Amino acid sequence: MKKKVAILGSTSSIGKSLLDIIQKDRKKFKIELLTANTNYKDLVTQANKFNVKNIIITDVDSFNKTKIFCKNKKINIFQNFESLKKILPKKIDYVMSAISGIGGLLPTYKIINRTKLIAIANKEAIICGWSLIKKELKKHKTKFIPVDSEHFSIFSLLDNNNKNNIEKIYITASGGPFRNLPKNKFKKIKIKDALKHPNWRMGKKITIDSATLMNKVFEVIEAKNIFDSSYDKISILIHPKSYVHAIIKFKNGLIKLIIHEPDMKIPIYNSIYYKKNKIIKTRSLDFKILNNLELKEVEKTKFPLVKLLDKIPNQSSLFETILITINDHLVYKFLEKKINFQELNKLIYKISNHKEFQKFKKIHPKNLKEIYNLRDYVRLKIESLGI
Repeated sequence: MKKKVAILGSTSSIGKSLLDIIQKDRKKFKIELLTANTNYKDLVTQANKFNVKNIIITDVDSFNKTKIFCKNKKINIFQNFESLKKILPKKIDYVMSAISGIGGLLPTYKIINRTKLIAIANKEAIICGWSLIKKELKKHKTKFIPVDSEHFSIFSLLDNNNKNNIEKIYITASGGPFRNLPKNKFKKIKIKDALKHPNWRMGKKITIDSATLMNKVFEVIEAKNIFDSSYDKISILIHPKSYVHAIIKFKNGLIKLIIHEPDMKIPIYNSIYYKKNKIIKTRSLDFKILNNLELKEVEKTKFPLVKLLDKIPNQSSLFETILITINDHLVYKFLEKKINFQELNKLIYKISNHKEFQKFKKIHPKNLKEIYNLRDYVRLKIESLGI
């Protein structure tokens, strides 16, 4: 029997990578649903290629264009995720949530009760809404797999080990394009420099997050949530080659780590073939890298946003939504050449410490509406500051 699959954000890099994997084993899978926001032409091309009958395109203008574009095609076109019960009347086998940004939280949450297993690559969903997602997973007995390479590595290292046996978790960071750049030269950084990631090919937004190391701040929050840990038990290590993805020190003295090439297809592949001994072709162990891992602590004077982790409460709160929103807003200001790289770092740190936002550290998210309302409020607040 074919494995029934849905991909949220199928035109993203994660979505495309998953489709590449499925293409090589077409007889094993049946794709029930593909979704996108505006990229309707690629979405329809994917639907035709994989014989997918249902697509969701959430942008209103793109939805209308899709209806015209697909006039003579046998594809059911929907505009929002309220249609999930109709599209997926019974639980399917696997969902990949690869929609980028906080907009991915709602569809991720809504589709949990329609699948037996969900793989989540949307970090904002885990950062802002993990307590809500966790309840849904438990309520509907849906299995969960994190797809970020670091979190998938921790997930794999734990396997049957109890989370309470963990003494310390280390997640690695390449250090981005500026790991070797002296701090006194940061004022000369241009957008094109910040977009030159040494190891990974990613979208502009996440590449800038990698350059500031804000992506690692978010990954620590994710790890704290997923593995029910605390911030003092999670550290970031700079590792230029991105060969080691996570290290766990257990209370029994054992230290385990996971190594693989810097290729997102590896955690994606292992999520869709979960618990199956399916072979993926990869390179042999690179002893040259292994013998020179170059692991070191983060220079916080160069990457000051890492210090934000000292200001976030261990208990999940609405403050994480504020942090995500501030970072999103300012990264796009940087990409629009409205602020420079040093201002990007200073403003993220300064605005996140704004007195008005501190009260949200004590407020636990109750529902999705509360999270989205706060996001909109923070956007307006930043704009009122003239940024």
